[in-house]
Amino acid sequence: MDWINNFTGWQLALMGTGFTWLMTALGASLVFIYKKVNANTFSFMMSSAAGIMLASTFFSLLMPAMEMVQEYSYLILTAGFILGGALIIVTDIVINKLHMFSGNANKRSCAVMCIAVTMHNIPEGMAVGVAFGALASGQTVEAVAALMLAVGIGIQNFPEGMCVAFPLRANGISRGKSFLIGQLSGAVEIVAGVIGALAVTAVEGILPWALSFSAGAMLAVVCSELIPESFAQGKVKATIGVIFGFSLMMILDLAFG
Repeated sequence: MDWINNFTGWQLALMGTGFTWLMTALGASLVFIYKKVNANTFSFMMSSAAGIMLASTFFSLLMPAMEMVQEYSYLILTAGFILGGALIIVTDIVINKLHMFSGNANKRSCAVMCIAVTMHNIPEGMAVGVAFGALASGQTVEAVAALMLAVGIGIQNFPEGMCVAFPLRANGISRGKSFLIGQLSGAVEIVAGVIGALAVTAVEGILPWALSFSAGAMLAVVCSELIPESFAQGKVKATIGVIFGFSLMMILDLAFG
């Protein structure tokens, strides 16, 4: 992992979010090959991503934040965590109140899905940027934890790319345009990641807030999006996926962190 020391925080964030965007693009690219997504594959990928992201919320974000703050840590971490979760909740409320394409329910559903995925990718990209920014600035975030956070979000982004591209194709949009819109939903993570990395590098004292904020946003995404979607296909398969993802993240963090 010594090669990581050759890069600045924003450069690492650019590479990390570049990977998460690439996974979105790969998911969207399946629109050129398949007509629909296999339900079992979709469920396992979403539940595995949920497990990885749940573990990342604690190991990669909250634990380092707790180690950085000595005084009033319970207030700082709780406030940041609540604000991060509130961002996702407010985003969901706003999206649900949109009345786009009211004359066509299918097109409205596609529009809402595109907006929802794009909006949720902003705090996810920021979480990756914050982790890599903290790593580059010599804080307590470990390289393996930051990398696995990016991997977890990338795994989640693969089916998200499909979730955007396939409904668009089903509504008569060409494969090329469906792919283009699908992969663009993940491009916002690159911008958010670089901003997050620059913020924690430039502003002293913001890192515990940023890490706890990202943890709250990540947990809200898992609870509002990944868990319901994966468990809708069956409890047993989804539970196995969550346990698998969490265990993978925990083993890697404890073994190499």
